[in-house]
Amino acid sequence: MKSLFRATTTVGSMTLLSRVLGFVRDMVIAHLFGAGPGADAFFVAFKIPNFMRRLFAEGAFSQAFVPVFAEYKAQRSVDEVRRFAGDVSGTFGSFLLIFTAVGMLATPALVTIFAPGFVDESEKFALTVEMLRITLPYLFFISMTAYAGGILNAYGKFAVPSFTPVLLNVAMLAAAFGLTPLSENPIVALSWGVFIAGVAQLLFQLPFLHRIGMLTWPRWRWRDSGVQRVMKLMLPAIFGSSVAQINLLLDTLLASFLVTGSVSWLYYSDRLVEFPLGIFGIALATVILPHLSSKHASASKEEFSATLDWALRWVVIGGVPATVGLFILSGPILISLFQYGEFSVHDTKMAALSLMTYSLGLAGFISVKILAPGFYARQDTKTPMRIGIVALGSNMALNLLIVAPMAYFDIVGAHAALAFSTAASAYINGVLLWHRLRKHGVYWAKPGWGKFALQVAAASGIMAMFLVWAAGDWEHWFRWHAWDRCLHLAVWAGLAAGIYFVSLWLLGFRRTHWLALLRHH
Repeated sequence: MKSLFRATTTVGSMTLLSRVLGFVRDMVIAHLFGAGPGADAFFVAFKIPNFMRRLFAEGAFSQAFVPVFAEYKAQRSVDEVRRFAGDVSGTFGSFLLIFTAVGMLATPALVTIFAPGFVDESEKFALTVEMLRITLPYLFFISMTAYAGGILNAYGKFAVPSFTPVLLNVAMLAAAFGLTPLSENPIVALSWGVFIAGVAQLLFQLPFLHRIGMLTWPRWRWRDSGVQRVMKLMLPAIFGSSVAQINLLLDTLLASFLVTGSVSWLYYSDRLVEFPLGIFGIALATVILPHLSSKHASASKEEFSATLDWALRWVVIGGVPATVGLFILSGPILISLFQYGEFSVHDTKMAALSLMTYSLGLAGFISVKILAPGFYARQDTKTPMRIGIVALGSNMALNLLIVAPMAYFDIVGAHAALAFSTAASAYINGVLLWHRLRKHGVYWAKPGWGKFALQVAAASGIMAMFLVWAAGDWEHWFRWHAWDRCLHLAVWAGLAAGIYFVSLWLLGFRRTHWLALLRHH
């Protein structure tokens, strides 16, 4: 299982690079546009195709395609695998082209559905529609990129797919610096950056597909038995694998009715939570899905369960301190990264509220990423769908109980209540997935969980006490210049990580325990 750790490290490293560039991108956007109407409009225009990408590409399609492709790879000839890949790309690609074309014709309706609060603000609504027409084709290109990435992952080529998202941030930064000065409405230039990024990411992966012999001509063959299996698995997976994204999109929808800036505050908060989620959750999920699929195909139940247990331990050892750090340092992080130019002190304080509440759900978000592949690898997409319906219902119930009254009485922080509801539903989703895996007899915890959890909790508590002292009064951070802010943030974060690991050692977590995590056995 050491190879799994190496693969996870590779994916996590590439994801880290992408996330760092993403922060640079968001810092530039915050500096240029703040949290005003233009920024709100762009984030909705970007979030709609991005949501659909996670729904169709990284969500339902990848969860349905990778297990079936892994089975073909293990049990069929190379020619049959190539034929299956071509059939899927032609059928899936044709559907996406039609869907994208219809979406571009119906952009006003899409904006009305996803941001109904914009309807009464004609300029913001028109700007969102204009940018959505530019960003929507990103869905086609990035979904085909996910198809290529799924094949590469099945062949153990994790570095290329995990590096590809870097190109999105590069393209958007290039648009921010190169196109905004030339545009009549500068914010629209960012939309062209999204479009260019989609094309670049797909083209980047094609040579690597060719290198492993899997670059095939697309064919429309929706009646093929393999394609039919993928399609049948996709339908429930569209919902089950994307509950967190649906909840975040509902946050945006409801935030469009709140005060101007709410959409942007939630966006920046979500971006910061996505940082550890990408490094721990998405990296682990990307690596274990093809591995679990192969173990299921070879009927290796013990190794299947052991892989899930290994991944969950990494969730705890990385996710718990990350939650503590994000919660306590929410203000300093936002001040250091975004409070420049048009991004005001008020914006920072409001975004900090939603970041604190989103961060509380981090372990839940990551656990869902890890536990859901336990079903998809066994080609069971219906169970996560049913559980997802329960989680989504709980989110909406909490919104009605908490957010609606706050919005009605104009109470400050209604956007943070949206984040809280999403975080709570993530835990409900994760606990139900865990319970069902145990009930199905495909996961059983290895010994030592109680002591391990106590060690991580205690070490995180010690780290938390240090961070509360280090963060101090936010007024100091407001007065510091950019260099002072970033230097202090880096020093405190580095010291906090050191304190966490030293505390683990003092609490009895020794080299042998780390080796067990690295090697799994």
